[in-house]
Amino acid sequence: MSPIIQIDELLSLRDASNLVIVNASSGSDALSKYQAKHLDGAVFVDLNVDLSEIHEDASHGGRHPLPQIEDFAKTISDLGMAKESHIVIYDDKGGANASARFWWMLKAIGHEKVQVLNGGIQEAEKQGFAINSADVKPNPVERYQVDSWKLPLAEIAEVEQVSQDEKHIVVDVRATPRYNGEFEPLDLIAGHIPGAVNVPFAENLDGNGLFKSPEELHQKYTQLFGDIPKENRIFHCGSGVTACHSILAIAHAGLEIPKLYVGSWSEWSRNNKTIATKIIN
Repeated sequence: MSPIIQIDELLSLRDASNLVIVNASSGSDALSKYQAKHLDGAVFVDLNVDLSEIHEDASHGGRHPLPQIEDFAKTISDLGMAKESHIVIYDDKGGANASARFWWMLKAIGHEKVQVLNGGIQEAEKQGFAINSADVKPNPVERYQVDSWKLPLAEIAEVEQVSQDEKHIVVDVRATPRYNGEFEPLDLIAGHIPGAVNVPFAENLDGNGLFKSPEELHQKYTQLFGDIPKENRIFHCGSGVTACHSILAIAHAGLEIPKLYVGSWSEWSRNNKTIATKIIN
């Protein structure tokens, strides 16, 4: 199953009994925006509340650490998700708000049928998918049984050890001005991890806000990786959210899923680690 679903494919699934549509978002107005307008039947997931276990001290795990596995199991069960559910996730930022993060988390517990809607709510509206503000009550299901994250993860100690090793690649998917240290809107220090290369996640999308074709993305990332082994590829961003967008694109390209450094820049920059900036002439 492709990790990306097109709106016409979702329309054909509309009456499937195992379909669960999810609006995954973040921000202080995320819930109010969902309540005002969402895809018909979609339940709501909040990045900060449901997909993270946020601590006061972001130096331990960054701004969006993963929740405890048992808490995540409860969250998805409460949303009406069972192992046989076909889960389709969307947001309003081309998958970069919280959709890709939720996709990664579900894949990381071994869920089979999970996809991100290409183009999000904007494409759904354009193609005539029913949109309303109706209340949605999840179907009751048994508790989802999970015990661990099964996709590869990297911790800060590993990143520090390998970031400048030519046999490894650490990819920073933030926008180039943040990588360059020109400004930093969210974290305490501007710059990037020494040795990290910058491949902004926005480059996964075309001019219409849709994911580029698997062939284009395959060429892009195989060229980036060269002969670096799959187990030596690490992706990060500011707080482990938009990095999942690039991991999703890599999966869409048919390539092996790389390691995710969840703590990302928000953790690194708070640990007195070496900071790099790119001098711009």
